Amino acid sequence: MNSDRRRINAPAGGTSAPVFARTLKEPGHLQSLRPLRARAPDELRNIFVQTGVVPSASGSAYLEVPSAPSSVAASSLIPPSSSLKISCSVQGPKPLPRSAPFSPSLLLTTTIKFAPFASRTRRGYIRDSVERDLGVHLETALRGVIIGERWPKSGVEVIVTVIEGDEDAWWGEGITGANGAGNGSRWGLLNVLAGCITVSSAAIADAGIDCVDLVSGGVAAMVRNPRDKGGVIRVLDPCPSEHEEILAGCVVGYLAARDEVTEVWMKGDLGSSLEELVEGATHAAVGSLSVLKEVLLESVEGKLKGQAGGLQRRTTQQDVEMVG
Repeated sequence: MNSDRRRINAPAGGTSAPVFARTLKEPGHLQSLRPLRARAPDELRNIFVQTGVVPSASGSAYLEVPSAPSSVAASSLIPPSSSLKISCSVQGPKPLPRSAPFSPSLLLTTTIKFAPFASRTRRGYIRDSVERDLGVHLETALRGVIIGERWPKSGVEVIVTVIEGDEDAWWGEGITGANGAGNGSRWGLLNVLAGCITVSSAAIADAGIDCVDLVSGGVAAMVRNPRDKGGVIRVLDPCPSEHEEILAGCVVGYLAARDEVTEVWMKGDLGSSLEELVEGATHAAVGSLSVLKEVLLESVEGKLKGQAGGLQRRTTQQDVEMVG
């Protein structure tokens, strides 16, 4: 019995709300609920980016990629596909402790953490190996962008929280067992990493840290052609729940102005499609960069208007005091 009567402890195990669905009587009903890609192979999903969402941080940003509309009508309580929601906050640059050794350049620390409710399977509160690996990939993508020589013996921390992550496969595959669901493919992590790269670049720019260019993330994949079962096509910005079989995927961190790639992560059976995947991922990154530039331009214009308004108010107050 708990001695503290003022506190009610939560259940030891995770709980989930019940979902009431119709009984699957006719064959093929579950497969009819599978979402189909309604976009063109080179068409990207809409992206929403906003900066300055965390006032206490040096810089912050929020990115959301809503679920793409599907050609299949929603006849189930379970959504056909998930969306991507990521927030990022930047702390620093700030001086390192006196006990730390001298560093001639800025020390970058990246942390990626999934919220417990970010996926259908509840995640733990302690960072696992997947989150640590994503943090290493993000650090590699950002290290070649920041001009670290301008902050000796200083450090900056980039903290990314994945509020909702892209799913690795369609939810119905876990019931039917099709295509080896639950085999650890983790195709959704490619979209998560691309979103983390883009939102981190926006947060770093919002913090006023000097960079050589804006870095954006893009994803391309080789999937089975639904019209030709034996054919393979390349798609940009793939949604894993919309494709029955993904053969290979690639995510890049791309600097468009310098035409440089700071991060490449590939997985799957690449074969002879290596260059085609990298080229498609860079095209997707350019699409994300166009949105990123517009958002940062609006943010800078808003800050300049705020500074001009504050200066005008101070000037008016001084004139009043002189007249009085």
